[in-house]
Amino acid sequence: MSVWAVLVAAGRGERLGEDRPKAFARLGELPLLAEPLRRLDESSWVDEIVVVAPSEWEEPAILLAEEIGASKVSACVSGGATRTESVRAGVAEVPEDAAVIVVHDAARPLLPEDVLERVIAALGEGYDGAIPGLPIVDTVKRVRDGAVVETVSRDGLVFVQTPQAFVAPVLRAALTPLSDSTQSATDCAALVERNGGRVTVVAGDERLLKVTTRADLERVAAWL
Repeated sequence: MSVWAVLVAAGRGERLGEDRPKAFARLGELPLLAEPLRRLDESSWVDEIVVVAPSEWEEPAILLAEEIGASKVSACVSGGATRTESVRAGVAEVPEDAAVIVVHDAARPLLPEDVLERVIAALGEGYDGAIPGLPIVDTVKRVRDGAVVETVSRDGLVFVQTPQAFVAPVLRAALTPLSDSTQSATDCAALVERNGGRVTVVAGDERLLKVTTRADLERVAAWL
């Protein structure tokens, strides 16, 4: 079974306050992108990798892959204006005979091998997609114009993370054609769900923190 990973690293990351895209903010001695790229490259579950880089940052991404010895990188493409466009650009580089496509956000650099195993293995149970999630432990309220209008039950709610794994033809079909609804999707599972696909949730990991702010970056660096 051929498993390809699409590593989405095209985010701008304005809230980090950097003069460069988020994927190239420093995490330890190397750009943030190096950590998830290395982990995917070393994973026994992944055969090939496509990196989706910010526009005009393709060459630095390729050079970084060479620097860390990421030999599974087969292509590096430019991302789009939205996450969906970036994923679509990456998936376009995956060959038609691939069985599984794993999509991971570089903004979640601490990628545990066991989470990769869980999402990929779940596809063998007949699901079209598998995503990691964590239970919501805080009280959730719906707010409008600063006022609470509803307290939402936490039953059945989870925080969703990446990596997300999909049967390759199912993800391709969900990405085509692009529409306003697909453009606004915040994860690939939403696209597959809208297209009638069956998606299961497996156990996520608290280390899969999404780097959005400087504090997030410092927290992830402390975990390395």
